[in-house]
Amino acid sequence: MTYEAVIGLEVHAQLLTESKIFCGCSTRFGAAPNQHTCPVCLGLPGVLPVLNKKVVDFALRAALATHCTITPTSRWARKNYFYPDLPKGYQISMYELPIAEHGYVEVAVQDQAKKVRLTRIHMEEDAGKSIHDAEAGASLVDLNRTGVPLLEIVSEPDIRSATEAGSYLRSLRALLQYIEVCDGNMEEGSLRCDANVSIRPRGSTEFGTRTETKNLNSFRAVEKAIEHEIQRQTEVVEAGGRVVQETRLWDADREVTRPMRSKEFAHDYRYFPDPDLLPLVVDQAWVEHVRTDLPELPAARRARFMHDYDLPAYDAEVLTARKDVADYFEASLRACPATPKVVSNWVMDSVLRFVKEEKLDAALKIETWPCPPERLGALIGLIQDGTISTTIAKTVYEEMRRTGHSPEEIIESKGLRQVSDTDTLQAAIAEVLAANPDKVEAYRGGKEKLLGFFVGQVMRATQGKANPQMVNTLLRQKLSQ
Repeated sequence: MTYEAVIGLEVHAQLLTESKIFCGCSTRFGAAPNQHTCPVCLGLPGVLPVLNKKVVDFALRAALATHCTITPTSRWARKNYFYPDLPKGYQISMYELPIAEHGYVEVAVQDQAKKVRLTRIHMEEDAGKSIHDAEAGASLVDLNRTGVPLLEIVSEPDIRSATEAGSYLRSLRALLQYIEVCDGNMEEGSLRCDANVSIRPRGSTEFGTRTETKNLNSFRAVEKAIEHEIQRQTEVVEAGGRVVQETRLWDADREVTRPMRSKEFAHDYRYFPDPDLLPLVVDQAWVEHVRTDLPELPAARRARFMHDYDLPAYDAEVLTARKDVADYFEASLRACPATPKVVSNWVMDSVLRFVKEEKLDAALKIETWPCPPERLGALIGLIQDGTISTTIAKTVYEEMRRTGHSPEEIIESKGLRQVSDTDTLQAAIAEVLAANPDKVEAYRGGKEKLLGFFVGQVMRATQGKANPQMVNTLLRQKLSQ
């Protein structure tokens, strides 16, 4: 019997606010332990939470971008459980009345668009962080993260493979980055994902027993953990066993999931309305104000790149996967006379290779990159007008990255201007032909593929400065004599 997977993802996105959801403490990452705390987020007696309006604005942006129905009146709830990094003994979240429901995210599955439905989007506060010191035999608690605002985005169980799960998560992260509510940095924990996985006989409509896998901090971890869990559950069932509903942890070193605890049900958390917070009322005017402030979303930008710039679907997909890269491409294009495809090639090759090598996060603004888009545009323009060759341009680009100098400064200081003087090129060609009489004879005997060899030798002799089009033309003339 063959089985199919049934997968739903719960994504927690940390919002890009400067202060926490119910107090004025900073949300900045990387501070010393317990520096960004106050009586409110520490849950000390006698304090009251005050809602950060920016958090609601960001929740509405996410709801509109994912086609959700916005709830006019939503309600805060206390989610009760005991853990050392939860100082109040409960987490302020939403349960019965979330702020948004019934949206969807479009993902590409085998070149086909698929809608993954959303169950709900709601706001909540983050918990702290437990740090287990094995050498000291103790566990420590850092409460800086306590009260940091989160969006929990819960999908329907519409996903059928680890690859689909990865596509959904990438699409959702891009959407959150485009609307500038979350930087999507999974390594720092600002985007976290729990995967609910079950299997069932193919063709069945009944759901199997699901497990929830936590500790997934990268796209690769999400895909690997789901693949492992599908395989593990299949082996359990085929051996005559029964899948147990439980929470599991992803062990990245061994690439396996491990049992953590039995899976809780909603009633285990004893949800009830928070008496310290009024119901949240969102009127239509507020929604429309947020709607008018939404930027162009990834799908629309991808379609525009294909229509307005005549880019292939692949180029448009790569360039719009990250908002900062799409912005960089368009800024570079405005700064040079080249066709969009030429600029696209440069961005996808040189720029994205550099971004990958340097591990630049998507939240890093393009104006802080070592090579501003205006200078990339200027560099491509110098290729177009014949000042330098494409080969030399690669050298200039690397120098631009290293020094921050303009392409014009580098070309002049290093004497890299393209050689287009006919006499100079003919002299270089004559030397190359004189040094390779056997190959000249072979070319004239019909081995015309040797032209590439001669072009390479001339380019080497001129240190890559020769105008390659002129070299081709002059060589053909000389070799035909």
